Amino acid sequence: MKIFLTIIQVVLLIAVSPLLSGFIKKVKNNIRMRKGPGVFQPYYDLAKLFQKDEVISKNTSWIFRITPFIVLASSITAAFLIPVFTSNPCLGSMGDVILIIFVFALGRFFLALAGLDAGSAFGGMGSSREMFISSLIEPVIVLSIFTVSLDAGSTSITALSGMHFVRFSAAIAAIAFFIAMIAETSRIPVDNRETHLELTMIHEAMVLEYSGRSLAFIELASHIKQAIFFSILANVIMPWQGIPMFMAKIIVICLLISLIDISVAKMRLFRVVDLASFSFVLALISVIISSMGY
Repeated sequence: MKIFLTIIQVVLLIAVSPLLSGFIKKVKNNIRMRKGPGVFQPYYDLAKLFQKDEVISKNTSWIFRITPFIVLASSITAAFLIPVFTSNPCLGSMGDVILIIFVFALGRFFLALAGLDAGSAFGGMGSSREMFISSLIEPVIVLSIFTVSLDAGSTSITALSGMHFVRFSAAIAAIAFFIAMIAETSRIPVDNRETHLELTMIHEAMVLEYSGRSLAFIELASHIKQAIFFSILANVIMPWQGIPMFMAKIIVICLLISLIDISVAKMRLFRVVDLASFSFVLALISVIISSMGY
């Protein structure tokens, strides 16, 4: 029964994840008083990419060809580990929340290699920036999760999602995790996925050489990754309290992301270090407060 519920959860997460991106774009356009595309536009974009032919450079190797499958597989694997609609996923006993970070790191590693493998200047630039930012953000995520783990007495996903209280330290950790989540999902002020300006691209620079089905796999993986980070913030940092409350928290997160996207300018790369340092200090403070019992 648990396996069946987990499979349903993963299928629903994959199916709904593009809708979150469409909802965020719709809210942004409404605030800007623009009509813009509908909330289902990401589905249309994915369907169009699946129907297109691929153009692959003859200079690329096998790394470039298998990367889309590895990136998508890493996102789907992470979906089997997190609690969304069920607080006890079937693969939750195989590891903890820290494992999810390493699963995503595998996809990021191959995506960075693929950006270098194509031999383009933009791909190498994007890969370099991506690894630089991830080295700053991953410690923040680990410390934020560690704060909640101190409160629960375990790093098990089931134990973290089964908590029914939120301490002051967890609230501070949630702020640090939210900042890290913005960087992980390639959003303003760290990155802007709506532009193709060469000097500002990070994620888009790495996937610039992809097209057709391969690009669809990468885009779908990014939608799933975003939904997973939203779920971690809603269910792990701020513990699991039922499906209605979970949906309400996801909507609030989407609204916050939309407001930040339209109200904050993209930072220069060297200013991202300041933002990451600030989030790291917040996460460290949350660990200290949690160790004091608050």
